[in-house]
Amino acid sequence: MNERARLICDGSCVEDTYGMNKFHPSRWLGLAMLALPVVATAQDYAYEKAPFNYWSRELDNPVTRLQARLDSGKVVLPLGDEKATMEMLLKELEISPESQVIVFSKTSLQRDRISRQHPRAIFFNEQTYVGTVPGGLFELTTMEKEIGPIFYHLDANRPDRKIPKFDRNENCMSCHGGGTTDYLPGFVVRSVFPDEVGEPLYQAGTSLIDQNSPLNNRWGGWFVTGNTGNLTHRGNATATMLEGNAVLHSDGVYNQTSLDKFFETKRYLRSSSDVVSLLVLEHQAGMHNRITKASYDVRGAIERRMDLLTELGEQPGAALTGSALSVAKSHVEKVLQFLLFAGEAPLPEGGVEGSRAVVDAFLERRIATKDGRSLRDLQLLNRVFKYRCSYLIYAPEWDSLPVPFLEMVYQRLYQILTSPEPTKGYEHLVTSERRNILEILRETKPGLPDYFLKDPKA
Repeated sequence: MNERARLICDGSCVEDTYGMNKFHPSRWLGLAMLALPVVATAQDYAYEKAPFNYWSRELDNPVTRLQARLDSGKVVLPLGDEKATMEMLLKELEISPESQVIVFSKTSLQRDRISRQHPRAIFFNEQTYVGTVPGGLFELTTMEKEIGPIFYHLDANRPDRKIPKFDRNENCMSCHGGGTTDYLPGFVVRSVFPDEVGEPLYQAGTSLIDQNSPLNNRWGGWFVTGNTGNLTHRGNATATMLEGNAVLHSDGVYNQTSLDKFFETKRYLRSSSDVVSLLVLEHQAGMHNRITKASYDVRGAIERRMDLLTELGEQPGAALTGSALSVAKSHVEKVLQFLLFAGEAPLPEGGVEGSRAVVDAFLERRIATKDGRSLRDLQLLNRVFKYRCSYLIYAPEWDSLPVPFLEMVYQRLYQILTSPEPTKGYEHLVTSERRNILEILRETKPGLPDYFLKDPKA
């Protein structure tokens, strides 16, 4: 691929590029995020080269499979009706409309379409994210095994195309392959201080958000419905600058059951942006990023190690050795800390309460034991999940991690779950919860090493 100048953006995608509307509107940069433009020199990126070949490898993911159904005529999108098109996309991608979250900050390539009265909706399941602004593009991001998120857009207003196409665009990587994501494909969820029209007040600072972020820093520029008790967060609110500081205007904006008071919701599939969906989104984006980062770093280290051994006339083996082993070890704890919710920010006193429909839709995709336990079970009192081990352990991208690295992860995970006493760094998992997680995995997770099935006391 030719070298090219890029804008490396301090982005936010489930977030896009600020000030990029000079590009053709079909060039979408993300799902719901913010970016500060910084000009960078032309360069190649690791994800573009072997063994990853981000742009040239053959893909197999929910979006490519939907494209195949469109091409064959098995699926026909009702392109004349935005809501009907979105409903069909969600149905075909197995995404519930109840997952909807809504962002109103101008943090997208479609920023000219976005405002507090005309926000952007995002829907998602555990692998794929779909977003849109009424009157604009349909935006899709899906996880691909080994190489992480792939970014697409659908322009429904293309009379030159008899069959709709999901297009990829290199400009997406300005935000989603830049400095904020360690120059790898990734998601960025951000909280900003938006003014009354949704323009981020950049001088006030922004926050990258995941499950470890304090809740009072979250959701700036996002709408939030559901009960969050006495929590003071940034959702639903606008801000102004006063003597160099952002002042949040949040009177009367908390604990909303509907967004009807903020904007006309009839053009959207739901009138909500549920707190439970937001909490799940923040976990997923962070977990996906850690899986992607481990995949790239470990595969790259293995490739370099094999090249070195070949140059030295030695026979490369299957085991991780040398620098590749060091890289793998560094990622084992990074992945497991997030997988097992170490450092998760506590929910406010009394917990949070979302819509019953949202919770039920999320639980529909649960993988349960015979007695009904699942890693998707929600707690929502002082933490999000009842059993703190991410359900993304079932994801295809998890199973496609390099085999010797995944073996190291499983060995460490088994040690943590079977230790008689809490392991340092994982003290939040009491004995009963560790036992429950182990039993759920034994019964529901294919491909576990044989030792997971044995009683550790035996």
